[in-house]
Amino acid sequence: MAEQESLEFGKADFVLMDTVSMPEFMTNLRLRFEKGRIYTFIGEVVVSVNPYKSLNIYGRDTIEQYKGRELYERPPHLFAIADAAYKAMKRRSKDTCIVISGESGAGKTEASKYIMQYIAAITNPSQRAEVERVKNMLLKSNCVLEAFGNAKTNRNDNSSRFGKYMDINFDFKGDPIGGHINNYLLEKSRVIVQQPGERSFHSFYQLLQGGSEQMLCSLHLQKSLSSYNYIHVGAQLKSSINDAAEFKVVADAMKVIGFKPEETQTVYKILAAILHLGNLKFVVDGDTPLIENGKVVSIIAELLSTKTDVVEKALLYRTVATGRDIIDKQHTEQEASYGRDALAKAIYERLFGWIVTRINDIIEVKNYDTTVHGKNTVIGVLDIYGFEIFDNNSFEQFCINYCNEKLQQLFIQLVLKQEQEEYQREGIPWEHIDYFNNQIIVDLVEQQHKGIIAILDDACMNVGKVTDEMFLEALNSKLGKHGHFSSRKICASDKILEFDRDFRIRHYAGDVVYSVIGFIDKNKDTLFQDFKRLLYNSSNPVLKNMWPEGKLSISEVTKRPLTAATLFKNSMIALVDNLASKEPYYVRCIKPNDKKSPQIFDDERCRHQVEYLGLLENVRVRRAGFAFRQTYEKFLHRKEWNMETYKEGILRRLIAFDGVGIKYKVVGVEDTYRGRSKNEVKIIPNFFLLERLRSTGIWAKDPEGKVEVWRGALARMRYKRTKAALTIIRYYRRYKVKSYIHEVARRFHGIKTMKDYGKHVKWPTPPKVLRRFEEALQAIFDRWRASQLIKSLPASDLPQVRAKVAAMEMLKGQRADLGLQRAWEGNYLASKPDTPQTSGTFVPVANELKRKDKYMNILFSCHVRKVNRFSKVEDRAIFVTDRHLYKMDPTKQYKVMKTIPLYNLTGLSVSNGKDQLVVFHTKDNKDLIVCLFSKQPTHESRIGELVGVLVNHFKSEKRYLQVNVTNPVQCSLHGKKCTVSVETRINQPEPDFTKNRSGFILSVPGN
Repeated sequence: MAEQESLEFGKADFVLMDTVSMPEFMTNLRLRFEKGRIYTFIGEVVVSVNPYKSLNIYGRDTIEQYKGRELYERPPHLFAIADAAYKAMKRRSKDTCIVISGESGAGKTEASKYIMQYIAAITNPSQRAEVERVKNMLLKSNCVLEAFGNAKTNRNDNSSRFGKYMDINFDFKGDPIGGHINNYLLEKSRVIVQQPGERSFHSFYQLLQGGSEQMLCSLHLQKSLSSYNYIHVGAQLKSSINDAAEFKVVADAMKVIGFKPEETQTVYKILAAILHLGNLKFVVDGDTPLIENGKVVSIIAELLSTKTDVVEKALLYRTVATGRDIIDKQHTEQEASYGRDALAKAIYERLFGWIVTRINDIIEVKNYDTTVHGKNTVIGVLDIYGFEIFDNNSFEQFCINYCNEKLQQLFIQLVLKQEQEEYQREGIPWEHIDYFNNQIIVDLVEQQHKGIIAILDDACMNVGKVTDEMFLEALNSKLGKHGHFSSRKICASDKILEFDRDFRIRHYAGDVVYSVIGFIDKNKDTLFQDFKRLLYNSSNPVLKNMWPEGKLSISEVTKRPLTAATLFKNSMIALVDNLASKEPYYVRCIKPNDKKSPQIFDDERCRHQVEYLGLLENVRVRRAGFAFRQTYEKFLHRKEWNMETYKEGILRRLIAFDGVGIKYKVVGVEDTYRGRSKNEVKIIPNFFLLERLRSTGIWAKDPEGKVEVWRGALARMRYKRTKAALTIIRYYRRYKVKSYIHEVARRFHGIKTMKDYGKHVKWPTPPKVLRRFEEALQAIFDRWRASQLIKSLPASDLPQVRAKVAAMEMLKGQRADLGLQRAWEGNYLASKPDTPQTSGTFVPVANELKRKDKYMNILFSCHVRKVNRFSKVEDRAIFVTDRHLYKMDPTKQYKVMKTIPLYNLTGLSVSNGKDQLVVFHTKDNKDLIVCLFSKQPTHESRIGELVGVLVNHFKSEKRYLQVNVTNPVQCSLHGKKCTVSVETRINQPEPDFTKNRSGFILSVPGN
């Protein structure tokens, strides 16, 4: 138990303090830190102090000590919180989350890793291979995300420069089966610039220090960190992280997670491309900017799998659409440098987002059916950037500190406010405790139309050049009277603030001065569309998939994208809503000093963190309330009482408060209350006395009977109830099945006599167990109804029906007009309305061909416009029988120009529009390209009919005819590959073919 720790280590729970005051709190915190006890409880909250050294308290032996124990049974530890969250999830099937908070360098990331380690260690006792694989991937994902999302800062060698929330999914047995990661606001500006004493993301240094000579040579890199402008600031800094060793660890982790070798290689190429981008230099020749080191452009193009000239053009020019005209606008030197840096930041951000998405694709729960596998529950672990106050605080710090305000608000809502509300619900006497509610600061930032983010968005949407100074002026005019906002204009005597540059927010954690320089640009997050198209057109599929918006045409108008601040605000609101829907557990991390020393405990530094984290208020609320609360069922079970002894004598009622709150005396234990649904022990030592009485076996003296007998009786009762419930369920399911069968029989009785054979009859809703049966039954009914309808048709109509069915099977959903509503004549050349002048000359030719080639049936005939390999366009006719396809010249009394045996036909290709393009593919690669057209009525669609009759004929001969629906259509003319694309033109009188570079264009009327 927590109280069993020797007093030489101080109080294991701050609620046990003799008096609740800041000096005593700090004294206890310092004592435990100096004695190597870095964890302390505040009820169910763990306070963690960063030891800045390795401690032997996370091994297998320690894990076993906490596994399955109650929170108060062992000394304070992260494992106690992790086990409590796991038990709540497993026993009560309740989603839980662990919120880890504190400032940068307080140990949040390490805490999250130890929590993950503990959950992985206590699950999967049966050692199922799939569960082990999932656990291993969840753990390995941490080091990959750290490599690409963490960096050395002045406060922390492994500072998270992004926020991470991971959901771990568990099956009904409590084993992990998958997970999902959400990432928030990567500090991408760190890619191009770092403050003195800091580094860029670990991934760059790991690649240069850990990559082999062969790999670096293929990426055109050298090991010298100072050779690259983007990272040379931190090149000489010492770090506790071994970059060379970590490179191998991260590479192995990516392999375990499931990254393909080509994907990993693409990641390295992108990192190398960013480093080379930083070395690009622009010079001005007159008014024209040029790239000084053109060789670097070739290297970047090679790494990004694009063309050198395209990369150079994107860096020096911007393509702009003005009405119908598209022009290339030349950059100034400043614009070119801005574009280069924006590209570097955007590429890295997309890379990081792709890595997170790729991990999610691999670890997400797949094919999980709650009806088969039971309920899927979740433990969420939040490891997000801590509160930051730097010498120069910009847009990133503004967002990070807003995030911490939201989390502090959640803590207030769930731990302080709800705690006091619980006593009111339980009807227990309570003295209200005041605490600072930071809702006013959250509103200052996020309130609609009035908050800082709304004002920033308004500034970004204004027409014309908007400066950061104009944004600050808008803040002054709209927020000048707010108690938590100030600037030099509002407070002229405050010389810490610079005119037209700084503003201050009074956060819950202290005052922070922000510089508005860069706020507008960072919020707009502008990247020229040229760069997006450049990367989308990369021949590397991984890189191409990162930039889907690059496929948009330059003239295509799109909606204004949401700003960076609004996107972040929306993600924070969603995160807080998600956390609030779960049962929360808290780890509050404290940084003991700024020198990363394991010996120094800076009182002033720690006192400030204790104040802004609201830890003292947390103790007061917990102290003034009830440190231990448990429902009666769990309380009695733990103390090994039965209900009769509980009622008759072990608890004696002393005082009743309005018949609601009842005070008890428990074997000399004072201040025990009975609420409406819970037993609550007010003073912590009293609770520990109850635990000691339990451990010494005093409850075993119960005269009413032995604990084992009572537990056996309970088990038998539960068994009987469960067996009875299962019997009821079995009979109920049987009843539902019979009811469904009877209802189907009732509704479909007599459908043979109905005109529509039961088409209008509505199917009853089946029980879950019969859903697949219902699908099969409906299919049987549909086939029966179809057979009845077919029987009613005249025999002469059946070939046409079969052809229409074949056309629908091939073309449904791919072409709009199949001509199914009209009668199919087939032989249109013999039809007088279609060819009034020449139909008389066609019939003798058709009869002669029948005598000569012995065909039995005419499948189709029609006038066409054809184009050949010499780009010659002519009007012809096609005549299709059950043996041959004939091409005829109607101007020469339907002279046969070409004969193609049907066994030589391999397939058809048509477009997906309303045009009448058809390509007949042949075995000898001499395809026939034609466009059908009709005289009466004009523009009648006959594609469906041609496809239907041919497919049906091939099916009757037990052969398969391939039908392709594409635009453009691929074809082969005497072995030469070409394409036929279809374009709609408004003033086009009739369809016509023209030649283009890749083949032909069929222009069709657009009206």
